[in-house]
Amino acid sequence: MINDIIKDAGERMGKSLEALKSQLAKIRTGRAHPSLLDTIVVPYYGVDTPLNQVANVTVEDSRTLALSVFDKSLIQPVEKAIMMSDLGLNPSSAGTMIRIPLPPLTEERRKDLVKIVRAEAEGGRVAIRNIRRDANSDIKGLLKDKDISEDEAKKAEDDIQKVTNENIKEVDTILAAKEKELMEI
Repeated sequence: MINDIIKDAGERMGKSLEALKSQLAKIRTGRAHPSLLDTIVVPYYGVDTPLNQVANVTVEDSRTLALSVFDKSLIQPVEKAIMMSDLGLNPSSAGTMIRIPLPPLTEERRKDLVKIVRAEAEGGRVAIRNIRRDANSDIKGLLKDKDISEDEAKKAEDDIQKVTNENIKEVDTILAAKEKELMEI
């Protein structure tokens, strides 16, 4: 029972870490990376389709993404979808190839992005702490029902705290790496 609660808490904290990583991947750093376009969807035969399913996204150089659209009739909708996204990108097409130059980030914008990243990381920490609280209340419920002893409850809460500390440390590591990536020119 106790091991199931600890295991469940660990898995949920891991999912929180993955969610944080995916949120941070959406924040543009000035370096070209295909994952920048992961959130863009294109209308394709009446269905909103992810961009990576209608085009091949490659990195041409450190500041340029290249898209090779599979269906020629989709070039205009793909360009429009990229322009309408909140990424601030201006694609230019040449035949079936679409090039997306990434503008360099200003110092002020980098600092704003660092603030956003820190807020996302704090949200991740809060989510992890909430999972710890839920697990601890489950342990207290078992103790109240006299399914476990006080010593077992104390040990379980300590184990949950260890898992929490490991995950919070991982959030801090992810945050430090993203801040470094944002601030390098």
